[in-house]
Amino acid sequence: SLAKRYGDTPVLSDVDFDLLPGEILGIIGPNGAGKTTLMECLVGLLPADGGEVLVRGAPLPPARRREAMFYLPDGVAPWSEQPVWRITGLFRELHGFEPVREGVVVNRLELSPVLGKRVAELSKGYRRRLLLALALLTPQPILILDEPFDGFDLRQTLHVMDLLREVAHERALILSIHQLKDAERICDRLLLLDAGCRLGFGTLADLAAQAGAAHADLEEVFL
Repeated sequence: SLAKRYGDTPVLSDVDFDLLPGEILGIIGPNGAGKTTLMECLVGLLPADGGEVLVRGAPLPPARRREAMFYLPDGVAPWSEQPVWRITGLFRELHGFEPVREGVVVNRLELSPVLGKRVAELSKGYRRRLLLALALLTPQPILILDEPFDGFDLRQTLHVMDLLREVAHERALILSIHQLKDAERICDRLLLLDAGCRLGFGTLADLAAQAGAAHADLEEVFL
C-alpha cells in the first residue's frame, strides 16, 4: 500500500506488489505514471506518505533499505571527472570484492576500451554500461534499475539482457522499462501503473486476461 502525495495531488495510490527470489520484475506505464516515484519511495530516497516495505515478511524501515536494495537511477553520471577504472575500482574496494570480479564485470560489459576515459567523456551507451557495472559490483540481494537498456542498440540490449538473467539466478531485479518489447523479452512478471495506480500485476498472460485480450502481446495489453 505505498502512497505518495505532493500537496493534494496523489502520485502513488496504495500500490501493492511482491518480488520473488530470482525474479525479474518489470515496472511499466506511460510517462508520469509514477514509476520513478515508486522506486524512490521503495528504497527510501523519497518519504512515502503511506504503506510499508517488507523483506522476508519483516518490515524494513527506510534507514535500513540500502542493506537489501541497490538503486540505479536513470540519467546520472557519477564522479564525472574521474576515469572509468577508478570508479569501478572504488566500488570493488567499497564492497570487498576481489579484482578478478571487477575484471569479469568490465569484460562482460565491454568497458575495456574506455577504462582510461573520464566519465564525462563517455557516450550515452558507455555511460550506461558503467552504471550497470557499478550495480553488479554491489552485494545487495535486490537490484532496482531505472531504464537499464536506454542508449543501447538491439544487439547490445540482448547482450545485457543475457547478463541480467544470469544475475537474477542469485539476486532479484526490479526494472523500470519504457520499451515494451524489451519488457516482454526479459521480465517474469510485470507491474502496470497509470496515474499512480496499479492497473495490472502478474505475468503477461495474467495481464492479457485482466485486459480481456487473451494471447495479446504486451503492446496490445498496454493499449
